[in-house]
Amino acid sequence: MSATFKAACVQVNAGSEIEPSLEDAGDLIRRARDAGADFIATPENVSLMAFGRQRIMERVKREEEHPGIPFFSDLARETGAWLLAGSLGILLEEGRVANRSYLFDGNGQIVATYDKIHMFDVDLKEGESYRESATYRPGDRAVVANTPWGGMGLSICYDMRFAYLYRMLAQNGASIITAPAAFTVPTGRAHWHVLLRARAIETGCFVLAPAQTGTHDQGRKTYGHSLIVAPWGEVLGDAGEEVGFTIAELDMARVDEARGMVPALTHDRTVDLVRMGF
Repeated sequence: MSATFKAACVQVNAGSEIEPSLEDAGDLIRRARDAGADFIATPENVSLMAFGRQRIMERVKREEEHPGIPFFSDLARETGAWLLAGSLGILLEEGRVANRSYLFDGNGQIVATYDKIHMFDVDLKEGESYRESATYRPGDRAVVANTPWGGMGLSICYDMRFAYLYRMLAQNGASIITAPAAFTVPTGRAHWHVLLRARAIETGCFVLAPAQTGTHDQGRKTYGHSLIVAPWGEVLGDAGEEVGFTIAELDMARVDEARGMVPALTHDRTVDLVRMGF
């Protein structure tokens, strides 16, 4: 495995049509590769940011028909970089959608896929309401993929609020965790940086979190600030609020270093819960 490599998180403003969104992402991927990135990650819903079940169902594609899969495969082969399509909306037989990450190697082969496990069903005090479970089918498996730089655990957006998943990934071989996202502005301002830094610190992993940014379909807004976080919690890259990318060199020796200083992953205990005073 390589001791160091350069990773980039691409930050896009995807629209409500697939083809133009893919082309915009492709341009940024090529720029990131020209800047030296060996691994390039793109955000959740990289090919489509449509809101409302009807608008989503009118646009999503079955896996065998989705243009994003050959697009990213060809782009990986063209650039020679490993690519993460943060997520594509894949129409399932049952009439719901999988929010699915695709990891491609430098030959354009699919190395791993992952379906988002946790559904964002919330009502924000600013008046925004989200019901992902009305459209999407949650995944039921955690995924760690083998890469030239070590195990890569896959997650998507809302998953980052569930620390148990990240701990599971780290304890099963992940030294890098991807968290592509389309975070809302209110929750992003409050929690984005602190959650991602916490997940890195708890696991001793590098965390790569490419994000959507700006205003999308139906006036919905996303927070941006694609992050690259080191195992000790330092932010190595922050893309801010504009379309673009952030890039950093990752020294994989820092994973063992962080875990050696605080070996919390080896300190699990089984305890009984006692309720008192009721």
